[in-house]
Amino acid sequence: MRTQALPDVPSMTEAGYPDIEGQGWLAFIVPAGTPKEITTLLHREIVKIIALPDIQERFAALGFDPVGNTPEQAAAKFRTENAKWGKVIRAAAIRVQ
Repeated sequence: MRTQALPDVPSMTEAGYPDIEGQGWLAFIVPAGTPKEITTLLHREIVKIIALPDIQERFAALGFDPVGNTPEQAAAKFRTENAKWGKVIRAAAIRVQ
């Protein structure tokens, strides 16, 4: 999918690479053991902020599409991405230098 920030740049599929998978994403992270009421409060306030029209506009200009997942959804995303990219790293024998 093309980004609004670079509408004239073709997507990977359009460029002839339909099997390329990769997506950048960001998350707010708190220390393990943070009380649920704190994570709930942070999530609620962050969702309010990213819903503001001026914030939406700024994100769109940068090519971001903010979602506002719940802490549980974000944790599931971390687990899925870690498993998926861990396989790629191991298969390619990528090592820290």
